[in-house]
Amino acid sequence: MAEYHPLFGVWDYVVLVIVLLISSSIGVYYRFTGGKQKTMQEYLLADKNMSITPVAFSLMASFMSAITLLGVSSENYTFGIQFIVINLAYGIFTPVAAYLYLPVFFKLQATSAYEYLEKRFGKASRLAASLSYTLQMTLYMGIVLYAPALALEALTGISKVAAILSVGLVCTFYSTIGGMKAVLMTDVFQSILMFAAVFSIIIFAAIEKGSLAEIWRIAERGNRTELLNFNPDPTERHSWFSLIIGGGITFLSLYAVNQTQVQRYLTVKDLKAAQKALWLNWPILTCLSLSTSFSGLAIYSKYYNCDPVSAKVINSVDQLMPLYVMDTMGDIPGLSGLFVAGIFSASLSTVSAALNSLAAVTVEDYYKPLYKYIAKKPLSEKRVSVQTKLIALFFGFVCLAIAFLAQFLGGVLQASLTIFGVIGGPLLALFTLGMFTTTANEKGALVGLVSGISLALWMAFGNPKPPLPTLPVTTEGCSDVFSNISITNEPLVNNSDNKEYFWLYKVSYLYNGVFGLVTTLVVGYLMSFIFNRIYGREDQHLDPNLFIPPLQRRLQKRELSLNMKQWSDSEEDLRSKNVLKRKY
Repeated sequence: MAEYHPLFGVWDYVVLVIVLLISSSIGVYYRFTGGKQKTMQEYLLADKNMSITPVAFSLMASFMSAITLLGVSSENYTFGIQFIVINLAYGIFTPVAAYLYLPVFFKLQATSAYEYLEKRFGKASRLAASLSYTLQMTLYMGIVLYAPALALEALTGISKVAAILSVGLVCTFYSTIGGMKAVLMTDVFQSILMFAAVFSIIIFAAIEKGSLAEIWRIAERGNRTELLNFNPDPTERHSWFSLIIGGGITFLSLYAVNQTQVQRYLTVKDLKAAQKALWLNWPILTCLSLSTSFSGLAIYSKYYNCDPVSAKVINSVDQLMPLYVMDTMGDIPGLSGLFVAGIFSASLSTVSAALNSLAAVTVEDYYKPLYKYIAKKPLSEKRVSVQTKLIALFFGFVCLAIAFLAQFLGGVLQASLTIFGVIGGPLLALFTLGMFTTTANEKGALVGLVSGISLALWMAFGNPKPPLPTLPVTTEGCSDVFSNISITNEPLVNNSDNKEYFWLYKVSYLYNGVFGLVTTLVVGYLMSFIFNRIYGREDQHLDPNLFIPPLQRRLQKRELSLNMKQWSDSEEDLRSKNVLKRKY
């Protein structure tokens, strides 16, 4: 690798420390004010009195932090801007989440989203789903810790191990003391930092190249502005079909049934406020996604004739953004520090939110039922509040360990979406079976869930996989771009080959969740139908509130008509008895 070790200046460290102190102080403020995080409702649900705007920002920041900044920019640099089509999927599927899934959770008003599954199916399905969620979020948080470690390594020369430990330990400390109010308010501050980091790149690139149009022209010459790929072939990595269908299912798995987001919806006063927060989330999310995508083209406008990865200046494409920041803004005191603070604090908000939710699931789904079973009495509020914080601390250390494995999962963006696809799709299907059908039962749904996760895991991690079809890069102009280091121009390897691969391994990673969803739905429904035939249906006494609004209204009408019929029959019986009495 070429010798290139950009270092932080004193002012960069000062800015970084100030930003982290502001984020931490918000957490400390809410720790020692109000109810002081002594009750479960305050610690996990912010007393259900939050306003719409911070919740909307938090919905975005929870999953789109350092992953977005590093992953989406390198995606557009390497593969072009086709990825931005996914923002349409977010808009198309927002009303599905807001008006079908969300009302069910609001009627339930449970801290754990998986309590729904126990009410609809039984304890086994609740346990299976919450365990799957725990695995999903632990893996995801590992990547969230790994992403800023990449940035710190590229900018300061700190080793990946030291970066993961430093970021992870700070995250764990902050998460343990901060309740949901602190998490939501810091998310707003940290979201502004993310936007500032991305827009600084676009502005500096526009100044350097003369205009935004020139950035676009350079990207166009490099074949990175192709948007009209309508190929329906599932093996096409990114097309309108894979991005809208696969991206939409990923969105629903996050924003319709994921514990982290459901918990945020429940921090506002009513259903309408939660729906407004979800709608407001879409333009915020889209704005960050589009600007980050364009920042990838901005970075390409600087390195179009000298790819830093091919020239071995950096180790991976996920380090492109921090490299560009140091290269372009490194001589301006404090600016690169502000950029890293954006990545660092965004990861703080994501991890603290996830740890908060993991603690909620662990307490509600595992600890409370187990304690009640053993001690024959429920846990006291004061005791469970302290233990929830300890559980959050425990998960922080678990996530640290997972972070060290993230480097083996490939690119930051694809790895995070793969994890959500593998587990998120089948979990979405499990909730969908419960909310959209009256036929589904626990045995059938669990068979479907196991089938869906198994197929999605096989698709995601089965090998060998074909190489990714990256767009062409060159190192011909490296002597001009990196004049202070020596570059060895090596022939670039063409990553296309004619080798035959198993079809399932060629399918786009965005379809992992779709295949898992469809498999869970089909197998779950069919097996439920079979079990109903064998053991008889048990849906005569289903609570209408456990279903989506259209089906709920139908069930309520049916229930009303049955009650009316029973009342009519009882009245008829009463009249018959009176007639008999008079007769005899």
